[in-house]
Formats: sequence, C-alpha cells, structure tokens
Amino acid sequence: MSKQLIIRGNCFNWGQRTYLMGILNVTPDSFSDGGQFNNPNAALAQAQAMVEVGADIIDIGGQSTRPGAEQITLTEELDRVLSVLQIIRPKINIPISVDTTRADVAKAAIEAGADIVNDISGGTFDQQMLSTVGKLNVPIMLMHIRGTPQTMQQYTDYQDLMGEIYSFLSQQIKVAVSAGISSDKIIIDPGIGFAKNYHQNLEIFRQLPELKKLECPILVGASRKSFIGKIINQPEPKARVWGTAAACCAAIFNGADILRVHDVAQMKDVSLVADAIYRQFTDNFPINY
Repeated sequence: MSKQLIIRGNCFNWGQRTYLMGILNVTPDSFSDGGQFNNPNAALAQAQAMVEVGADIIDIGGQSTRPGAEQITLTEELDRVLSVLQIIRPKINIPISVDTTRADVAKAAIEAGADIVNDISGGTFDQQMLSTVGKLNVPIMLMHIRGTPQTMQQYTDYQDLMGEIYSFLSQQIKVAVSAGISSDKIIIDPGIGFAKNYHQNLEIFRQLPELKKLECPILVGASRKSFIGKIINQPEPKARVWGTAAACCAAIFNGADILRVHDVAQMKDVSLVADAIYRQFTDNFPINY
C-alpha cells in the first residue's frame, strides 16, 4: 500500500502512527450523542474542541446509522450536513470527511469544503457513489455491512466472518478503482457493529491483521458501541470511555491506522502510548526521563 496520503496539506504517513477521526453527528437520533451537536454553532464548538485535543479528521454525519435508524430524505441530509460544513470549514484546517451513502450528499459536501467520503455501505447503497467520488478525486472509506441500518441485525449469520468481510472489501476496492478512484485513496473499515453480533465484533479485533493483505489503510470504529457496554455492564454509551480505550488499544496492536472516536482527548493518550509500544518509533514522542 502507498505509505503516504496528503489531504488538505496534512500528511498521513500510514504505519508511523495512529490517526484519530473525531465523530461529529449532526443528527437528533444518533445512539450516543444524538441532538447534542445538530445546530451549526454547537457543531463548530465541538469540532474546534476535537481539533484542539488532537483529532486528525472530523467526520460529519447527517444520517444516523444506529441499528433501526430511520432513513431521512435527501433534502434533510443535505441541509444538516451543508449548514454545519459551511460554518466549520473556514474555522478548522484539518481534513473533514462526510459520513454518507448518497452520491448527491458526497458531491455537495466536497464542493462545500469536505475532503473525504466515508460510506458505511462501501459504495453499494447508491450506484453513483463510486463514480462520483472518482470524478471528485478525493479519498473514500469503504465499510463492510450487510443489509441496511434498519435491517442489519437480521444478517449476522456468517459461514466465514473474516473471509466474507475480506471478500466484500476486496470486491469493492476493485469496483472503486474501476470507477476512477486511485487505489492510494481507498481506506477500508470492517464495520464493527454493522451486521455483526457480540462475538463477531470481538473476532474482528482478533483477526484484523487479515485485512492488511488488502494493502489499504484500516479504519476501526468501535467507540462507545454496545459490545463494549455488554462487556463492562454499562448501558450508558457515554460511560464506556475506558472500555473504548481498551478496544482502541487492541485495534492499534492488530493493525488499525485510523480510529473513529467520540472521546478524542482520551483516545489521543491511548494512541500515543500504544504507538510508542507497538510502532517503536519513540523518537516521535516528547519523552522526558
């Protein structure tokens, strides 16, 4: 895989350190922070706070993808995403990704200043998505899912979990490249919690190195998810920070390049320590003895 990707003047050196994608849900119904940041001023304050504590990317989502989430109209998603983008883009200088499965939203967001498309369907929900991203010449994150957020928890019966995730992502990488997306602009995501049950989520962490063979940077999004709540007996997503920290550490040790997280400040500390141990590039860190 290409060892470097430059986005809006920010250099991502894959393998050198872990990068943090801060979650900015501009929705009323996301599982953990629905309604907190769904007005532009609150969203701006949260984006700036995440940048301040070490976020490398801000991920804006206007459509909740929690299990059972209702699909909103295209107009509603565009309004949510663009109203926030227009106020945030002039104020922060790190890359912004748009979390959408709709080509029209991706195009409008990139034109409004976003830099990356994060598609939880891996380019399968909207047949125009991959060709649109190819024309826009921006990076894309391709995630594995079965079904839709409304139905995905009915599709957790796998004969070979990692084999099927690998096969899906391999296929979508090929489709993306044929649609004009440069292979060095493709990031893959195994889809923790998306059509995966408790045991399957844990298995993905153990088998994550299998996805390295696809030669793309790997994104892992485990932050505050229900499998963590089950392990630590914590029904409140916001109280799952230390469980999330353990999952993030496991992801780093098994090859993750990007972590998609709510709690940026805490996961920055986790990634700094895990990187110093695992990646062995201690010269990068301000260590005082």
